[in-house]
Amino acid sequence: MKTTTEAKAGKRAEIVREYGPFQGIDHIHGVTWDGRHVWFARGEKLTALDPASGKLVRDLDVAADAGTAFDGEHLWQIAEDRIQKVDPKTGRVLSTIPAPGQGRDSGLTWAEGTLWVGEYRARKIHQIDASTGAILRTIESDRFVTGVSWVDGELWHGTMEGDESEIRRVDPESGQVLERLEMPAGVRVSGLEADGKDLFFCGGDNSGKVRAVRKPPARSRR
Repeated sequence: MKTTTEAKAGKRAEIVREYGPFQGIDHIHGVTWDGRHVWFARGEKLTALDPASGKLVRDLDVAADAGTAFDGEHLWQIAEDRIQKVDPKTGRVLSTIPAPGQGRDSGLTWAEGTLWVGEYRARKIHQIDASTGAILRTIESDRFVTGVSWVDGELWHGTMEGDESEIRRVDPESGQVLERLEMPAGVRVSGLEADGKDLFFCGGDNSGKVRAVRKPPARSRR
């Protein structure tokens, strides 16, 4: 993967707020945003967090092993080797498609009718057809890929390598690293999703925390 000079330098991530840890929750997997609540995956459930109050407000009994996404109407959730389409009102699984990493998947996000899926140890991000699971394109990273997010026409993803984590903006065609936000040592990023404004919500892996991180302004695109 090519890296620009600016991206090589990186900059320190600004953590705006931490939520948790929450009683009985020791691991955060996928994270998404429905315009009001932060949803996060915690193994046997999907849980909604009110970011204003910091309180947990809902649970859905859905297998939730990795990435989580929201398409404006439905939640999408990785569970082992499949991706579930979930009704957020009832928690009912409406349909499933195969996950591209066959159980080695990580982050998940929705963008313009398709899903983007991280494959953790393979260091890849796949764009897939949300109806069939067919892989439409694959880009590569030089770090383990965790959460994935599309916001303001930009593709961002989390990385994790040992005790080091970053949030990266990458070129969705080439995978070139364009911008890097470096998390403090020992602070890991699992799930990742933007609020559509100026924040990323990040899963804190085995800390049991969700963190809000300041998102840089979108770059003007020619």
